[in-house]
Amino acid sequence: MAGVIDRRQALALGAAAMATPVLARTPRSDFLWGAATAGHQIEGNNVNADIWLLEQVKPTVFAEPSGDACDSLNRWAEDVAIVKALGLNAYRFSVEWARIEPVQGRFSQAYLDHYARIVDRCRVSGLAPIVTFNHFTTPRWFAARGGWEAADAPALFARYCDRVARAMAGGISHALTFNEPNLSISGPWSRFQPDAKARAATRAMIDAAAKACGSDRFSLLNGGDATPMIPGVLRAHRTGRDAIKAVRGDLPVGLSLAISDDVSIDGDALLAAKRRAHYEPFFEAGRDDDFLGVQTYERTYIGRAGPLDTPPTTPRRADGKPYEPEAIGGSIRYAHKATGKPILVTENGIDASDDAERARFIPAAIAAVQAAGRDGIPILGYIHWSLLDNFEWLSGYKPRYGLVAVDRTTFKRTVKPSARVYAALVRKHMR
Repeated sequence: MAGVIDRRQALALGAAAMATPVLARTPRSDFLWGAATAGHQIEGNNVNADIWLLEQVKPTVFAEPSGDACDSLNRWAEDVAIVKALGLNAYRFSVEWARIEPVQGRFSQAYLDHYARIVDRCRVSGLAPIVTFNHFTTPRWFAARGGWEAADAPALFARYCDRVARAMAGGISHALTFNEPNLSISGPWSRFQPDAKARAATRAMIDAAAKACGSDRFSLLNGGDATPMIPGVLRAHRTGRDAIKAVRGDLPVGLSLAISDDVSIDGDALLAAKRRAHYEPFFEAGRDDDFLGVQTYERTYIGRAGPLDTPPTTPRRADGKPYEPEAIGGSIRYAHKATGKPILVTENGIDASDDAERARFIPAAIAAVQAAGRDGIPILGYIHWSLLDNFEWLSGYKPRYGLVAVDRTTFKRTVKPSARVYAALVRKHMR
């Protein structure tokens, strides 16, 4: 995510079914096989969110506004039913802070009840609800008062986490405080840096949002230089986790991180520097967590002078992009070695308009996860991104990450062949 960061853009900017059915240390009955979504990307009309405002202002760097998205605010039960019909046993989704606290200090019981109903429906359907408390978006009032740079931001986040936990923590399987907060500082490690024109366009959009709020600031974690915000985010993770644990002490809590499979090509010193800046502060903030969420979409090559082009021998997709489904295995190994934590793959997938590429990717990626498990790494589950073709931030609706297609006019869901491939693998390994 770069500029206002698109997750996959920032990661670009900034074999057959498995033979062994058990991942190390995780009984097959407990292993989580799931699909993921995020509120702003699927619900629609999240009008009190910071990102919604940025989509509407002029100028904007968003390709298009989110609008109705996938209408999952109304069709969420259908989405849960699809996950169940595929034979999965977990559904990862997020609660939207901007719906729950649209005005500072005013909480919506109706929306707390709404998300609690999703948790309850998952449980009734035999699905483990994996709930993300902050998936990029915040209320616009929060952004307009300084966002994560404000001294009281961790306390405000903890208050919100407390309200959500009191409404639904009893049914949650695993809780994530943040989704990939480290993406906001991924720029220096990318081969593709935004030029002066792109930076100016992002700055103009953020200034327009501040003006629309009657503020002199609009502080956005996923836009511009986020370095000053990271200390607040790290404190907020700890205060949020503590607030959740105060409601239900046995609920597993962690955070997810964007972790590329980093490969050094005579660039060990620079690789170590990247890890110190990009991962280790978050590992330290999560030292008391129960698990770590790992999200991987690529492999990054690092040389003495910086990021390198993908080697010419790397397999390629039809569009010329690298094809590296096994990258998730390297990320899992690094994350566990660095933290000692159990690993939950909270996102892994591929943008593919040709669904046959996704159908080929899924078995290979899962095989890489399995291989890491056979090496003794405790892996809690594999959650595919994403359930639906949805709003992919700066890129709008063009990317296709979903197991399920969504008609942009009628919102009709159509399960893709790749979802059937995933479902067959899961059936095999849940026996």
